[in-house]
Amino acid sequence: MKIYHLKWRKSAEKELTKIPNEAQAIVTFKIETLTANPFPQNVRKLKGAEFFYRIRVGDYRIIYQVLAKEKLIIITNIRHRKDAYKDY
Repeated sequence: MKIYHLKWRKSAEKELTKIPNEAQAIVTFKIETLTANPFPQNVRKLKGAEFFYRIRVGDYRIIYQVLAKEKLIIITNIRHRKDAYKDY
C-alpha cells in the first residue's frame, strides 16, 4: 500500500546509473518499499541533518529526506559507503 510519494533529485538518478546493474535492481526495490514504510527496521537518522535518513543496501547507502506533512520522500543520494556521508 503506497502512502508516501517519491521524488528523485537529478543527482540521485545519475548516481543510480553509475552503480552495477545487480545493485541497481536491489536499490530500486528498496526505494519502492519506502513508499509504504519510510522508516524500515535498518534505517538510521543522519546526525546534524534534520529529516534526513539512510538505509544500507550492501556497499551502497540510500540517503533520503522524509517530509511527513506532505507525505513525500525525496531521494537525495545513492552512493558507495566510502563516499556516502561527505556532504552531511
